Amino acid sequence: KDLLPLTGYVHSSCSPIGMKKQFKTVIDESAENFEMIIFRGGKIGYQVELSLHDLKTIVALYLKSITD
Repeated sequence: KDLLPLTGYVHSSCSPIGMKKQFKTVIDESAENFEMIIFRGGKIGYQVELSLHDLKTIVALYLKSITD
């Protein structure tokens, strides 16, 4: 319920790129096992497919173990 006022995005459309405010972007370190990753594009129904390397060039992100 706090997503829209906090980020400017509605639920299911929040994207790590082009955010109106700068937030930490944390991705599970298992993403390094994939050639491409897919994430929300900032609008419901929009998706972006990029390599993790390319995403790192446009977003300051942190790779952490966040899943079991």
